[in-house]
Amino acid sequence: MSSVKTVSPQHICEDCLREEIRYNREHRILPSENAVANRLLNRGAEMKEVYEELHAKLHQHPTALQVFLGLVLSAAAFWSPDKIKEARTARDDLVNTNRQIAKKAAELAALLGKRSELHNTSGFSSDTHYHVCDVIEQASLHNYLFKSYVQEQLDALRGQFDLKYWPSLSECVQALASDAENAELTATDPLTAAATEATRSSKADFIKALLAAIEENSAENYGQLPRNFKLTDRALASLGNCAMDLDPDDLLDDAYIKRLRQRERSRTL
Repeated sequence: MSSVKTVSPQHICEDCLREEIRYNREHRILPSENAVANRLLNRGAEMKEVYEELHAKLHQHPTALQVFLGLVLSAAAFWSPDKIKEARTARDDLVNTNRQIAKKAAELAALLGKRSELHNTSGFSSDTHYHVCDVIEQASLHNYLFKSYVQEQLDALRGQFDLKYWPSLSECVQALASDAENAELTATDPLTAAATEATRSSKADFIKALLAAIEENSAENYGQLPRNFKLTDRALASLGNCAMDLDPDDLLDDAYIKRLRQRERSRTL
């Protein structure tokens, strides 16, 4: 009488992680994700209940288990506390850069206006650009596509409409100043938005990024995770502890995750 060998959820999930490691090494990509996968493998005892929950909720959906574990690896690799700190620094740098552009462009617009006035009143000319088309053409000197497809039509427009129909150089630069001054920063993807919305970094950033990734990959958004897929607070806490390799005195617990989820729900109401 033959016996059927039962493969445990932990074995199935850890095989998925090993396959991710193998694929990444073979293609020489994503070493940071491999590091996360090895953390999960090294802390297998803590992950046992998580794997059982994942398998129970995802095993009937083809590829869903592999997709979810891939989300965990990428979220932990690219939205670790250090990476989120870098993202916040870059966000602040962008704000400061726009502020400087607004200031310097406004100063340049004023200087261009003054130069134009001096050309008209001083009896002198500096033989500098005065038409916006001059600037476009010089900036495109090494742009083959501009010369081949745009320049002839631009020259025709310039010949058809005299200077009064075109913005002055100072007006063009002032438009850049206004654009930078009124710029509104937005994250380019939901994970970045979720992970960096708080003013200070915390362990919650990774959890929020993972929750955003789950939502993005849900069947409701044409992803491969089932509709209404949701992990328990305890499972999310264990995932965070192992994926971020937190020390015993710094661990997340299910109460922390519950409070985080409540805050997120109240914020969106």
